[in-house]
Amino acid sequence: MSLRKDTRGAIRLLVLGLVLVLGGYWAGSRWGERPPQKVEAVPVSVPVSFSTPKPEELVGDEVINVRIYSQAAPAVANIVTRTLEYDVFMEPVPVEGAGSGFVIDPRGYILTNFHVVQGAQTISVTLGDRSHYEAKFIGADERNDIALVKIDPKDKKLPALTMGDSDSLQVGQRVLAIGNPFGFQSTLTTGVVSALGRTVQTGQTTVIDGAIQTDAAINQGNSGGPLLNTRGEVIGINSAIYTPSGTTAGIGFAIPISTARQIAEDLITEGRVRRASMGVSARVLTPAMAEALRLPVNEGLLIERVSPGGPAERAGLKGGERQAILGMSRIVLGGDVVTAIDGRPINGQMDLNLALNRKRPGDTVKVEYYRGGQKMQAEVKLSDASR
Repeated sequence: MSLRKDTRGAIRLLVLGLVLVLGGYWAGSRWGERPPQKVEAVPVSVPVSFSTPKPEELVGDEVINVRIYSQAAPAVANIVTRTLEYDVFMEPVPVEGAGSGFVIDPRGYILTNFHVVQGAQTISVTLGDRSHYEAKFIGADERNDIALVKIDPKDKKLPALTMGDSDSLQVGQRVLAIGNPFGFQSTLTTGVVSALGRTVQTGQTTVIDGAIQTDAAINQGNSGGPLLNTRGEVIGINSAIYTPSGTTAGIGFAIPISTARQIAEDLITEGRVRRASMGVSARVLTPAMAEALRLPVNEGLLIERVSPGGPAERAGLKGGERQAILGMSRIVLGGDVVTAIDGRPINGQMDLNLALNRKRPGDTVKVEYYRGGQKMQAEVKLSDASR
């Protein structure tokens, strides 16, 4: 009997203890301090200060970093895009995207990445002084991932960044990046030029030709922002990162400003990008095709058609003469096989795009090709692809 009473008493104490513990846990979860569930930028209405501290307050590289930031940050744009997509029930769902850009002309022209504004129905721009504008899409070069938008500053004089010379960069040169990673506006990171002349494929048809590699931290939201030298000149557009984790791993890539400047000038003056063309339609040469044509090479571009009166035809290159079925594809055989342009091997359409990417209509390229088993050369004067 005594043992049973002791057992009941122990159970009561245990239940009472559990009630006290659970009550304390509930009270703490309701009124106690909570850890943050989500870390994100909170919009503020107070303008960011870009004033330059007194020189005696700074040491070493701080002087350069603060000077460049105070000069450049007011012209760096936070770009927010909005579009409508449809869910599985075909109901419209508003989708918002964000990135960076920078003013290149006081009239309101802003350079950014094409993927930042692609498909956007509305584009909103906030500059470093928190002034807000609705932007108009002017045009883009999808292949090079460059776009131009414009805001109307009305009577306000906009700050604009100076474009520098990306062709004279050297590995080890100090660079600074300004952008809006994860929505944190006007963020500065620093680093060096880690490598030059990289070819970085960012999609099936998009590539950064001659990319600038840097270890300056670039994250989601930095896309479209400027990469600057220590004179405050833009030498690249931050565009892509190599990342196994989704955040910066110390390998970022920027589009050379020499490429972007040319595209921006075309869009501002002509409303389109002047792209050089050979005037050919071609497909990748396969070993099976090479064997059927009895060619001494297994790689190259097989010309199926040349544009009548176009650059390739004027230079003497020929398209195919007979159709054939290879697998599930209909191909045109008998045309010339392009293997190199200006000494650069051509093994696919991307190689052709890269070979012509920095050329302008009117430029001349040296084309190496095979006609049957004979290796030949021709000089081709390029035309404007959009005409």
